[in-house]
Amino acid sequence: MKKKSMGLMMLMCCCCMAMAQTSRWSLVPDGGIRWKVDNGNAHTDQIEMSGKKISAIITYGTDKTGGLVLKKKLVFPMLRTIPNNTHASLTTSFDGSESAPVTVDGVPMKEIPVAFYLKGHIRIHSRSNTPLWVTDILFPTIDKAAFIQERQIINTSGKACTVKIDSTVKEIRTAKEKGVDGVYVITAVNSLHGVYIIPPGGALKWDIVYAAEKGIPSSYTYSADYELARRNAFVEELMQNLVLETPDDTINRGFAFAKIRAVESIYDTKAGLMHGPGGGAYYAAIWANDQAEYANPFFPFTGSLDANESAANSFRLFARYINPDYTPIPSSIIAEGDGYWNGAGDRGDQAMIAYGASRFALAGGDTAAAQRLFPLITWCLQYLERKQLDNGIIASDADELEGRFPAGKANLSTNVLAYGAYESAAALAASLGIKDSVAVYRSRAAALAVAIERYFGQRVQGYNTYRYYDGNTVLRSWICLPLTMGLFQRKEATIKALLSPYLWSENGVLTAAGDHTFWDRSTLYAFRGLFFAGATDTALQYFAWYARKRLLGEHVPYAVEAWPEGDQRHLSAESALYCRVVTEGLFGIVPTGLRAFSMCPRLPAAWKHMSLKHIRAFGADMNITVERLANNYKVTVTDKQQKILSTNWNGRDAITVQLH
Repeated sequence: MKKKSMGLMMLMCCCCMAMAQTSRWSLVPDGGIRWKVDNGNAHTDQIEMSGKKISAIITYGTDKTGGLVLKKKLVFPMLRTIPNNTHASLTTSFDGSESAPVTVDGVPMKEIPVAFYLKGHIRIHSRSNTPLWVTDILFPTIDKAAFIQERQIINTSGKACTVKIDSTVKEIRTAKEKGVDGVYVITAVNSLHGVYIIPPGGALKWDIVYAAEKGIPSSYTYSADYELARRNAFVEELMQNLVLETPDDTINRGFAFAKIRAVESIYDTKAGLMHGPGGGAYYAAIWANDQAEYANPFFPFTGSLDANESAANSFRLFARYINPDYTPIPSSIIAEGDGYWNGAGDRGDQAMIAYGASRFALAGGDTAAAQRLFPLITWCLQYLERKQLDNGIIASDADELEGRFPAGKANLSTNVLAYGAYESAAALAASLGIKDSVAVYRSRAAALAVAIERYFGQRVQGYNTYRYYDGNTVLRSWICLPLTMGLFQRKEATIKALLSPYLWSENGVLTAAGDHTFWDRSTLYAFRGLFFAGATDTALQYFAWYARKRLLGEHVPYAVEAWPEGDQRHLSAESALYCRVVTEGLFGIVPTGLRAFSMCPRLPAAWKHMSLKHIRAFGADMNITVERLANNYKVTVTDKQQKILSTNWNGRDAITVQLH
């Protein structure tokens, strides 16, 4: 059999394997998702939820007897421990014993869940071994160092029940010498105790508040209903902005959920708002990849004031490390801005920052804010020029994987991000009227594109794609990066390589051929690149599979960090990358000015239309609609309900949009 035919068959087999899915969860009309429990089928999962002063990783599900499993790991990012390093957020766990025991007519109540629901909070509906049914709602507060579990029991029987709730208060005091601010006190307090008669159809509600303070127990009186209403309002505001409408309800819902995780993980530190990855380990700190490169360019599209401020603040914090000797800016600024981490050396961080800051400034649409960012961008680009080798390639000590996999002395990731940074910095300079920089950056982008093709363009494992570094002989996931930046010389072979059995797996794109490790970030970059390169129907098939797996499968509802490292934590910036598959991939939006962008939307053959509504980037409130006509497409753009563009489009050439 010819090699080409064999490769096609392998690709088809891999694709068929990938598309075979079963879903534990289902979509709910109100915008949430529900797992209807199959009794006798034990299953547990984890989800992270965050507020400005707390993050909670909740383990929930059922055990082999059908009983409720509910555990809480609570992180208080601004209560710092010693040593005050990256991982020094006060953290504690609760196994359920802090919840007040309940007896019904003298019988200890045991909960048996029948359904779980997610939409920015967890709602658990349970029957019990008594006539009572139980509803638990769990959520972080928006801006307090507290997490709340609201409990309600309902008497569904025909007679009154006597309910006894024990008095339970759990208090944990940390050692003074282990806290930056001395002793911390963590409490779990049940708001109700005593004996109650619940008539038929009657209900009783109380809550458990988990809080932490410096020195003394929290004296604040919490209103669970108020805090839940605020949490729900936060989620609903996100649902009303940047709304994706396609014929695929799962992709739409996955996009909506991704906005929650991307935006909620912002912490109100003494250095200002700081977006953090989370995962039980990464809080009150920023990274050049997670924040500058992944999340910040997305935030203007959401219209979230907090998200955009966190992005601007991250660049202010990075800018503090600008220096005349061109010592690299640290990879991470930690501990509420009090420290930094650079343990992997230069990971290409200046390329990440310059790229992310340029994209953020353009999409932000604010001239004054862009002017404030431009010195940081130019310094990072000057740093990169000093790292340029004789062959035109930019050297770096590592990449964002920090030595987990080899990256050589110069890697593809750093160089492609630098190319993207030059391109966006040129567009930003043009918007700011800095004409000399426009020509310089465009020239350097063009030269770097040639150097990338000459140095990294190689045949690897039978595919005319890219080597990741000099000496690399196996396919690597980051060969997708050129596709996201419009470097399409090797797009056909690169797409085939990404979806080949060497790299594609049941968990997405593997980090390297022959290894089992995967990181969602590279899978999401790959989807974005496939759409942007015009492999629309192929991209949709794989992206739809991924969306269903992450939203409705066994570990839901967000994109994950990696496996085996971290055991698929719900890091926040990966959800921003999920959204960018849509904004920059499916809709092909590329910022070209403070009030301008190009786009090349990729309407799949199976869809008649798609739209992205209430896009808040570029200072706008914009809708983009793409419709299939007999021989071409109709693209309509409105801003604040005023038509900006309506055109019949050939489906190939980029459309330029200039907002008023």
